[in-house]
Amino acid sequence: MEKTIAKARILVEALPYFSRFAGKVVVVKVGGVALEDSGRRWRLAEDLVLLHLAGVRVVLVHGGGKQISEMLGRLGIAPKFVDGIRVTDEQVLEVASMVLGGSINQELVKNISLVGGHAVGLTGKDGGLAVAEKTEVEALGFVGQIKAMEVSILMPLMERFVPVIAPISADASGQTLNVNADVFAAELAVAMKAEKLMLLSDVEGVLDNSGSRISSLSVQRAQALINDGVANGGMVPKLRNAMSAIQRGVTKVHIVDGRVEHSLLLEVFTSEGIGTEIVAE
Repeated sequence: MEKTIAKARILVEALPYFSRFAGKVVVVKVGGVALEDSGRRWRLAEDLVLLHLAGVRVVLVHGGGKQISEMLGRLGIAPKFVDGIRVTDEQVLEVASMVLGGSINQELVKNISLVGGHAVGLTGKDGGLAVAEKTEVEALGFVGQIKAMEVSILMPLMERFVPVIAPISADASGQTLNVNADVFAAELAVAMKAEKLMLLSDVEGVLDNSGSRISSLSVQRAQALINDGVANGGMVPKLRNAMSAIQRGVTKVHIVDGRVEHSLLLEVFTSEGIGTEIVAE
């Protein structure tokens, strides 16, 4: 009986958050370790369906860098990177389009359906959702950055479906481009005036100089962490994307450990949270 009562208490604790976020847009980006394990992908689907049933207008953007590298390895193609960004020639672009827009996207859509939700798989190329332009770094090849988003295609879908979006996009001439999923998700969140942008990563959040997780920080403090070298490596572009999104209208950005079971629900529907939230002030 006590365990049953404890479950009821958890639901009651979440009740104010159900009311607060009903009808609000939440953009979730998943990649890295959070995407690699089938169990984590299944729990992610459960979280997304529960958010949707609670009235949240949730959108999922996914990466798949490791899966792309694995497929390239099977084909005997060695991955190349410049400053941590994948060099994308015509062969790599074909593989990236196949992996991101195909196998990964389809499995995520399937999982959402199997746990009782409804999802639709898209890429940035579908319905003119995203217009990209080729990066100025010529050595990167067919790597793009987002120039414009047209989110009207998503609005009617979100009443019933969870859109699951691969960041493969195209420029104005129709040339396919490989866009970083973090960048795509941030631009989408801005265009949709999202309440939250949630980045599921393989770290517990932003850490201070003693290695402890920072539960909340302002844009100003995030910049100071970068300037002082406390935030480094892959956390720097995440923070810069987060700060840019907030400065252009996204209410909060959360960096969350996607390795934790039901990390989305713990971050959205509990007062403590489990990651780092970044806010304007």
